[in-house]
Amino acid sequence: MDTTAIFKAYDVRGTYPDQIDERVARAVGSAFASFAKVSRIVIARDMRPSGVNLCEAFADGARAVGTQVVDLGLASTDFLYFASGHLDAPGAMFTASHNPAKYNGIKMCLAGAKPIGVESGLVAIEEMTKAFYESPAEGPLASLTSVDLMDAWVKHVHSFVDLASLRPLKIVCDTANGMGGFVAPKVFADLPFEVEILFEELDGTFPNHPADPLNPDNIRDLQRRVLETGADIGLAFDGDADRVFLVDEKAQPVSGSTTTAMVAVAMLKRNPGATILYNLICSKAVPEVIKEAGGVPVRTRVGHSYIKQVMAETNAVFGGEHSGHYYYRDNFRADSGIITALIVLELMGQTGAKLSELSEPLERYADSGEINTHVANPAATVAAVAAALKEKGVSVDELDGITADYGTWWFNLRPSNTEPLLRLNVEAADSQACQQRVQEVLAMIKGA
Repeated sequence: MDTTAIFKAYDVRGTYPDQIDERVARAVGSAFASFAKVSRIVIARDMRPSGVNLCEAFADGARAVGTQVVDLGLASTDFLYFASGHLDAPGAMFTASHNPAKYNGIKMCLAGAKPIGVESGLVAIEEMTKAFYESPAEGPLASLTSVDLMDAWVKHVHSFVDLASLRPLKIVCDTANGMGGFVAPKVFADLPFEVEILFEELDGTFPNHPADPLNPDNIRDLQRRVLETGADIGLAFDGDADRVFLVDEKAQPVSGSTTTAMVAVAMLKRNPGATILYNLICSKAVPEVIKEAGGVPVRTRVGHSYIKQVMAETNAVFGGEHSGHYYYRDNFRADSGIITALIVLELMGQTGAKLSELSEPLERYADSGEINTHVANPAATVAAVAAALKEKGVSVDELDGITADYGTWWFNLRPSNTEPLLRLNVEAADSQACQQRVQEVLAMIKGA
């Protein structure tokens, strides 16, 4: 069995049934349970049709090595992380997040939602998966039970805000037929909101548009509906609803960096002087705002396993990524789209301000967005660009790929963890300068 195509930096992911099928899922279940070395694990799945059989096979694999399985059923990924923390049990979530319908995958964590990645156990699980694929575990099956934690989870999400400070707001949610349509109505029920959900039906074939709100094409329905209804805010969730993207009352998207800064301010009001994490492709505005609010900004690599590790080391109360992942210490250091949405709604209620009024002071620079370039050898190209910059006396930070900061502008260039791509992010004082600098860096890449 060749596992290299499906074992990624943070999870297992591939196309069904040619890369991931029931036999693979069963082997991963045995491997995960053996690695975790506990008496029980919790599992859940998103709305993809293949998830039913894959989840069942994974459970059988875990049970065959003597591990009890608790099945949460349908869930968002942040709901599964909560269950892992609440039950103090390792967890496995069957989802391929924003990927197309033909994909499925497994996000795994240890008890307390502690992350598993290539540097924290995924390599060992991959090796054991190969062995169990060739020689499946045949022991007597341990117990399989189901659990309903929805009420407990909703109460947990609500605990992040002062419910009394929420005010009537009109909200449009585009859940893209993903798990946001399952969890958002339950979290918003009995709160003073008028909520309209676009594409609420759970359908893993994504009949309306892909569940990838990072792509501007996929939020056009939401933008149009916000304007048509005069809504105060639009919320776009990805397929497994662990990420959320905001659209203001003018139908303008709010970047992940701006959302990170906004939530950081809210968290620092409750936790004065606290540490806040931000990843290295966030805007420079983020650490500026954190300092202005009396917090301690700490810069991290991109990726949830790295951020959760730094959060544990620094006791940071919150961390944000430009890609729409937002992490909370009191959420077992896991990320959650719906908690983030509720904190922003609370902020709007407390201040009486429109979302555009809250975000405008935080949008201080122009950014390129993530630009992907196909190259034969991403790592070699990054090394060549770094060497060329150092020859010119440019200071290069190599925390994650390379970051070169010229004062008035900066860029980060890093290899993709999953594809032969280079990911480029540029930020400058204004859009004209940003476009100019993008061309300069693309020329460096081409000449490397």
